[in-house]
Amino acid sequence: MTEPSTVVAQPLHDRVAIVTGGSRGIGRAISFHLASLGAKIVINYSSNSAEADLVATQINTNATNDSPRAITFQADVSDPAQVKSLFDAAESAFNSQPHILVNSAGVLDPKYPTLFNTEIDDFDKIFRVNARGAFVCCREAANRLRHGGGGRIVCLTSSMAAALRPGFAAYAASKAAVEAMVKVLAKELKGTGITANCVAPGPIATEMFFAGKTEEAVRKVVEECPLSRLGEPGDVAPVVGFLASDASEWVNGQAVRVNGGYV
Repeated sequence: MTEPSTVVAQPLHDRVAIVTGGSRGIGRAISFHLASLGAKIVINYSSNSAEADLVATQINTNATNDSPRAITFQADVSDPAQVKSLFDAAESAFNSQPHILVNSAGVLDPKYPTLFNTEIDDFDKIFRVNARGAFVCCREAANRLRHGGGGRIVCLTSSMAAALRPGFAAYAASKAAVEAMVKVLAKELKGTGITANCVAPGPIATEMFFAGKTEEAVRKVVEECPLSRLGEPGDVAPVVGFLASDASEWVNGQAVRVNGGYV
């Protein structure tokens, strides 16, 4: 007698996920991973439409039906009007309230200056994108994500907020600010069914990580990691996928360090 076939539902089936910075680096891996879990993806980008379009095309090519599973949308995450339009686009494209926000957009200063050599303009840019951008996106998400279950906010921060290495004063401070905001937000969302967490990667082999570093600097980072390698975007994306799913409901208001023991 033939056993009846069992269809396992994808954990994020037809849930709408907005991924800021979703076309490059860790954000790109997250876009692909959430799509593999069944989510419909809004890929936010700041300037390079070609990279975003390529991610969307790959997701839509792998879709099992004719309906688009991914769209792209340009927006500056630090601009409230543009972030509102980003959420509007998600609702319009998929005829649904968004369920998930993953805020992955971020910048650092590849000159790695000491605090006393940090230019005010560079400091302001880092805080505008990393801290203000997270604030604006989280605020919009808190008011726009679906209530009653399945609502998830995940902000990408950095293990540098704990490692506190020289050359990262503004960057580490901006990410620490986001972790503080998200932990408060998780408490303020009581009664909505929305959880809010941070994922704090360590050194990950992305364009942003390699910018401005010598081969010797990269080698030193690898030596400091107990696993003797750099992380890959694919090491981070499944953690975000878990936090975006129903299985993570009891994880709330946390900063999860994903760094191979670096910190």
